[in-house]
Amino acid sequence: MSPHERMRRFRSWLLPGHEDLGWIPFLWLSYLSFLFLPLVGLGVRWRWLGPTLASLPVFLVLYFRLYRKDRRRTLTGILPIALLSYLLTPVNPAGFTYLVFVSGAAPYVVRGLPRALLLTLAALAILAAEMLYLRQPPLDLAIAAVICLMVCIVNYFSDEAWRRNAALKISQDEIRRLAAIAERERIGRDLHDLLGHTLSLIALRSELAGKLIERDRAAAAREIAGVTDVAREALRQVRTAVTGIRSATLASELVSAQALLQSSGVDLTCRRDEATMPPEVETALAMIVREATTNIQRHSGASRASIEVTVISTGAGPPGSTGAVTLTIMDDGLGGACAQGNGLKGIAERVRSLGGTLRLDSPHGRGTVLRADLPWAEYAVTSSISEPAGAVGITAVEITAAGIAAVEPAAAPLGS
Repeated sequence: MSPHERMRRFRSWLLPGHEDLGWIPFLWLSYLSFLFLPLVGLGVRWRWLGPTLASLPVFLVLYFRLYRKDRRRTLTGILPIALLSYLLTPVNPAGFTYLVFVSGAAPYVVRGLPRALLLTLAALAILAAEMLYLRQPPLDLAIAAVICLMVCIVNYFSDEAWRRNAALKISQDEIRRLAAIAERERIGRDLHDLLGHTLSLIALRSELAGKLIERDRAAAAREIAGVTDVAREALRQVRTAVTGIRSATLASELVSAQALLQSSGVDLTCRRDEATMPPEVETALAMIVREATTNIQRHSGASRASIEVTVISTGAGPPGSTGAVTLTIMDDGLGGACAQGNGLKGIAERVRSLGGTLRLDSPHGRGTVLRADLPWAEYAVTSSISEPAGAVGITAVEITAAGIAAVEPAAAPLGS
């Protein structure tokens, strides 16, 4: 067994059911260094060291017992740790260190920040009475109060963020699941309509060929050839439909982006031309939207963002001639996005493989503009869907023999 596997099993043994926490519970133990603050004082008396070292195994047992319960700690689980702190304080002025772990667990024991702070203040009040009775320096009490209250507040907001992220993941999974169900139902209806008509035609012409084979072999041969042509056309259409099932849909990604950014306090505006796109083009657009909105949520610090999808015609012919789609994603965040990081490199390679271009404009402090231009043939615009409130225009482009060229400057990011 490798050392890494041994460490993983050891961590799982200490934190059963909490593997998602990683090494965070062990990093919290760094606060135990405060127990040895008397070492930096003048005239150190070593009588505190023995009881302090003896208390450590007891604390560690109590500490890891908290993780053998549900994620929500219990009051009976933290009271022994508080008692250990009060017993150690008479011999070690830094015995308040154990109360740091009590205050850190308070947001998990009671609901809401006010109650967690009241629980922490109650523990500190008992400590204050004890330290005043022992005539210990008020500075020690002030340090204990500041650290404990700070840890309580930080843990509360960390737990809230964890809850929001968990709820967001559930909602995103549900959105994707519902979108996949809707897409499968649509494809199922299409296949039913397609195969129902085609198989009926094949059965009819096959039956006719069987009747003609004895009387008119030439006519029977024509019917059989017709059956072959119908079967090949049906196979082509089925393959097209199946390809659509395998591709990511832009509509579902836009819904997921809306849910993701709104839950993070980012106001998202979507405006798009809905078109019948080749599956590989729609998949590329969907993956760009997914990656870009994830980066906005995690790294940008933005308050507003917009997504625009515009289908453009060359004007050279009716629908069915060459066209292009432009995807523009903007935010008013911190900027400074790197084209070689955060998944953008993979997106750029996907866009280039389809003969398109990807442009990133992300100056520091001025937001980010991501624009992808993808050409394709045999398109048909079906409708325009717009959410005008706060909508932002995109760069105008024209299609030439050389490719896609901008004829206006790129739009400024939101808030600039």
